[in-house]
Amino acid sequence: MRTAYITHPDCLNHDTGVGHPENASRLQAIDDRLMAAQLYDFLRHYDAPEVTREQLLRCHDEAYLNQVEKLMPESGHAHLDPDTVVSPQSLQAAKRAAGAVIKGVDLIMQEGLKNAFCAVRPPGHHAERMKTMGFCVYGNASVGAAHAMAEYGLERVAILDFDVHHGNGSEDIFRDDRRVIVCSTFQHPFYPYTAIEESPDHIICAPLEATAKSAEFKAAVTDHWLPALNHFEPQMIFVSAGFDAHVEDDMSGVSLTEADYRWVTEQILQIADQYAEGRVVSVLEGGYEPHALARSVEAHIRVLMDLH
Repeated sequence: MRTAYITHPDCLNHDTGVGHPENASRLQAIDDRLMAAQLYDFLRHYDAPEVTREQLLRCHDEAYLNQVEKLMPESGHAHLDPDTVVSPQSLQAAKRAAGAVIKGVDLIMQEGLKNAFCAVRPPGHHAERMKTMGFCVYGNASVGAAHAMAEYGLERVAILDFDVHHGNGSEDIFRDDRRVIVCSTFQHPFYPYTAIEESPDHIICAPLEATAKSAEFKAAVTDHWLPALNHFEPQMIFVSAGFDAHVEDDMSGVSLTEADYRWVTEQILQIADQYAEGRVVSVLEGGYEPHALARSVEAHIRVLMDLH
């Protein structure tokens, strides 16, 4: 199989405290499901490296990196913002999470793997150039996209985000960089309450009402994402794969199922096969009901593995 599965035990050690929805059980549920479905052993497994400071500086200012490091606690917990809780091992986990996407790019560009899924935490799509938000420390998908352009000379890269929350961080990082198209579906109005009306034309927002189901989601992708992507012709695709729009996940009102995640992954791979030599790096974002998350990730990975 030519699908990489990239993670690291350090990602389990990011302790967000009792009752926090973004916790280590998410990754454990995914691994358990992939093993039960007899997919785990057919993936190509890799440990996520630590992202380097140089790689982070392509997306975050140095003052921001210094502040994040300064706020990390030596014991107990600390808040980087009202939602983002960290513990002594969280910085290491965040470095592995961003480093996983770097590894995915390198495996695809250097070793001929077709695609990769990064099972990591903390997530990344809310992290802006100068601000932590929404459980996110570093912009994982953004760091990978910047790496692909800096190290491999790619000139057109896409970030596709189907998390139920708007990926404001990815958009903030690439707002002035037209080498990157950012396409997203998300419940609106909803956290993080960003002003989508002000988006430039390489930022494709397809907001969904809280009552949205499969039909509305598919229409958003078909009517907004696909025309923009066909016009842009991306050379590599990064997926901010959030599964918190699932009907069983009480984080939102949108009601999707595993079938919807399978369908959107199929659309993404069609674009990747047409323009990007199949190159896709997917990285976990949201998804907070462990069983629904695990089933959804399985559906997503089956398509990446060409087993759907």
